[in-house]
Amino acid sequence: MTLPLVVGVDGSDASLTAVDWAVDEAARHGVPLRLVHASRWERYERAVPSHSLGRPSERVLAENLVAAAAERAGQRHPEVKITTDIVPDDAADALLRAGDDAFVLVTGSRGRGELKGMLLGSVGLAVAARAPCPAIVVRGDEAGLAGSHERILLGAGEPGTGAEAVRFAFREAEARGCALDVVRAWRCPAHESADDPALAGEAARRHEARASALLDTLLQEAVTARPGVLVRRVTAEGPAHSVLVRRSEAADLVIVGARRREGHLGLQLGRVSHTLLHHAHCPVAVVPQAV
Repeated sequence: MTLPLVVGVDGSDASLTAVDWAVDEAARHGVPLRLVHASRWERYERAVPSHSLGRPSERVLAENLVAAAAERAGQRHPEVKITTDIVPDDAADALLRAGDDAFVLVTGSRGRGELKGMLLGSVGLAVAARAPCPAIVVRGDEAGLAGSHERILLGAGEPGTGAEAVRFAFREAEARGCALDVVRAWRCPAHESADDPALAGEAARRHEARASALLDTLLQEAVTARPGVLVRRVTAEGPAHSVLVRRSEAADLVIVGARRREGHLGLQLGRVSHTLLHHAHCPVAVVPQAV
C-alpha cells in the first residue's frame, strides 16, 4: 500500500499555502494526498444534547473547510488521489497519529488564531519535533515556495544519526531532478586559533579536512544508490544554524536530521532544526532517526 502525504488544514492562509505545496509534492512522488482537519469541539459532540434537527454548525464549517481545500488541490493536480478526514482531537495530536502511516507530514507555518508576528505556530513546532516520519513545515519567501532555485540543501549530521536525512534528501533531489548541496559546518575552537597565525591556519585546515572526510563517509552509500543525483559537497566555517539559514536563501527545501529517543515525550529538536524552523527562507524538512 502506498502511504499518503498528509497535510494539516485549518483554513488559514498558511494552511492553504501548505496545501498547494503538499499537492505539488504528492504529484512529484506519485503518492495520494490526505487532508486532515482537527476539531477539538467534535470530541464533545456526542456528549452534549442537541436541540437542533440539523447538523451542528461547527461540523458544517469543518466539512466546508476541507472540501474547499480538496477542491483547491484537485484543480492544481487533477491526477493526485485526494481524501479528507475530520478528526475529533487537538491538531498536533491528530497529525502526529496520522504520521504513523504517512509518507510525509506537512504543516503550514502558522494556524488560525495564532499571532500574526509569530515565526512558527505551535502545531508546526510540535509536529516537527515529535513526528515519527519526515515532517515539513512550509515557510519561506516566494522563490523558495515556488521551487524556482532548482536546488535543495541538506545539513549534514553525524553518520550515526543523519543517515535517514541523507536518504530522504537524495530521494527528494532525484524526484525533483535538481541539484543537492550537502553542507557540513565546522568551527575551530578558540584555544586552537588564538595567538599564532600559522598554528591557527593549520588547525583550521585540520578541522575542514575532518568535515570533508565526514561528508565522504556520510554520502558514500547514497551516492552509490542514486548515482544520477548531482551532489555538491560543501564545508563551511561557522555555526551550523547560521550557515544553513544563510544558504537557504538559494534553496527550495532545507533538510536536517533529528534524533528520536524512545520513550522521550518532549520536543526533540536541536538548535539547528529549531533555528531553521523559525528563520529559513524556504520549506524545512525534519527527518527523524531513532537513536
